[in-house]
Amino acid sequence: MTNDPGASWPDTVLVTGAAGFIGSNFVRRLAAGGATVTALDNFSRPNSRRNADGLRRDLVTDVSFVEADVRDADAVMSAARHADAIVHLAGQTAVTRSIVDPRDDFLDNALGTFNVLEAARLSGRDPIVLYASTNKVYGTLDDLEIVEEPDHYRFADFPGGIDETRPIDFVSPYACSKGAGERYVVDYSRTYGLPTVAFRQSCVYGEHQFGVEDQGWLAWFLLALRAGRPLTIFGDGKQVRDLLHVDDLFACFSAAVGSIDTARGEVFNVGGGPDNSLSIWWQLAPLFEGALGMTLPEPTFADWRLGDQRVFVADSGKARRELGWAPTIKPRDGIRRMLEWLESVDSSDLP
Repeated sequence: MTNDPGASWPDTVLVTGAAGFIGSNFVRRLAAGGATVTALDNFSRPNSRRNADGLRRDLVTDVSFVEADVRDADAVMSAARHADAIVHLAGQTAVTRSIVDPRDDFLDNALGTFNVLEAARLSGRDPIVLYASTNKVYGTLDDLEIVEEPDHYRFADFPGGIDETRPIDFVSPYACSKGAGERYVVDYSRTYGLPTVAFRQSCVYGEHQFGVEDQGWLAWFLLALRAGRPLTIFGDGKQVRDLLHVDDLFACFSAAVGSIDTARGEVFNVGGGPDNSLSIWWQLAPLFEGALGMTLPEPTFADWRLGDQRVFVADSGKARRELGWAPTIKPRDGIRRMLEWLESVDSSDLP
């Protein structure tokens, strides 16, 4: 079955973290394309059961839900026994939470990823394993010259962004745990021959994202502004991120599946790039105002957080060259789609 031009997924797919924001979007796309999907989630995140209920309601094909934790090696082994592809999205996702509870962060991200890889290795099916890594593995980038403009920061010497040749530099337990998982993913291709691929994701946003203050910031901003809640920005609002709509992320994963002989054992940046980069308040606020049809109140600004980059823009040229992928959805259109989705759901118990 085909989900995107030039990319054919196997018929049986395991998605971990399937009731999360990215996971629920991926399950929809895979099931719509005819795949038999096993959806594993421990339902620990707020609104994960809401996402799962939405999948059960909206999908014509059956999705098998497994309520389990990736820390549980036996549960992961059981869920993966028939999978010909594994999309590993489960894990702890917030830098701030990793600082408060580094042990849980390690168990979720490093051990959880190890369990997924072992399940793949021992299944005997040689499944494709796609891993959601993070741009946080590049560290704070403090050694790079940053230019401060009136409404944003920019790299002085990297107009195209940071590419995969940049040395990794883990700052925060979260970066350590996700980076450790990434290194295992790459090594399981080298050592065991598994067709594994890691994606260093930038700021992913889109429909079915119930953001909270410490994770999923763009959705959190939109939810808070729409509800008239006070908004706190850590830093000065000039820090820049490259925005990537979840549909473009799925297209990149699909491109890797379709080119797995090229992609196996590789790490790819997957981000919006320079054309989809905005400062998180001063350049993004006008887009919010246009989508919401209102003048926004000025937020409260607080101290910078550990490991926060003043600028991160991904150079995804490697994915473009080797996978034939590039992002297509502009922030203005993606934010409008998010707002339309929010208008369609019952917001009475949103975070």
